[in-house]
Amino acid sequence: MAGQDRYGPDASLGGRRRGSRPKTVDLPLEPGLVVEVGPDGYCGEVVGWENGLVVLEDRAGRRRAFPVGEYGYLVEGRPVALRIPLRRGPTRYTASGSLAGPREDARRALGSRIYVEGRHDAELVEKIWGADLRHVGVVVEYMGGMDDLLGIVAEFRPAEGRRLGVLVDHLVADTKESRVAAQVRDAGHGDYVMITGHRFIDIWQTIDPRLLGFTAWPQVPRDQDWKKGALARLGVPRGKRYEQIDQADVGRAWQQMLRRVSTYKDLDIDFVREVEKLIDFVTQDHLDELDRAAP
Repeated sequence: MAGQDRYGPDASLGGRRRGSRPKTVDLPLEPGLVVEVGPDGYCGEVVGWENGLVVLEDRAGRRRAFPVGEYGYLVEGRPVALRIPLRRGPTRYTASGSLAGPREDARRALGSRIYVEGRHDAELVEKIWGADLRHVGVVVEYMGGMDDLLGIVAEFRPAEGRRLGVLVDHLVADTKESRVAAQVRDAGHGDYVMITGHRFIDIWQTIDPRLLGFTAWPQVPRDQDWKKGALARLGVPRGKRYEQIDQADVGRAWQQMLRRVSTYKDLDIDFVREVEKLIDFVTQDHLDELDRAAP
């Protein structure tokens, strides 16, 4: 109706009755659909969806991404689970939730790169986002640790068309990771370098523990290696104490975990968002090139 405010109050209150708890229903996404995000009250219209996330834009033009599915969403006051709309014919999705296109030759690598701290981190990124990264021509490099980052940045020489994205563990205040990230920013590369990560001590913790058969990741004392300490508290390998667990045990346990992971839904949603932001960052100078190459 002309003149009606699409964002409220009807968007958040319409159809809601005091004392009633209507059943959540599946609702296919469509551009322009107005959605209220129950947990924080944000309200906006659907402007797109990809990689398991839906992008909403509020009346001020601010955009935020939220997970597809059940997240306390309301449409006209009724609880809904947002779903990717069905397409005609066979449809295939990548592990990250992106619609998989036809098979294609490997794309020429872009000048921009993503560096990932740790081998297990790199293997997890490859398993979930590898198909997407190959599609856009982004190369992922392994970084041994944060101590290497300043040298990597200096050698890479970030600039327009040569953006550098970096994914690290435990990027929280007052850690070595945050201090090195600040040094990179102070070196004047802020426009072309993005350093992001997750709040966990180790990449293993981004995996939903329920997928692996337990309810929560164990607490490990600071004076112990986190991976070995976690395995000891989980009883893996059976009968081994912390002092007896070696790197071969760690490697075998990781491969078993990685085999259980098949989709972005198996991972912490905040971690998923950070990886998606990195991919968007390193490709933003190449959007015209990617559009021209699209089938």
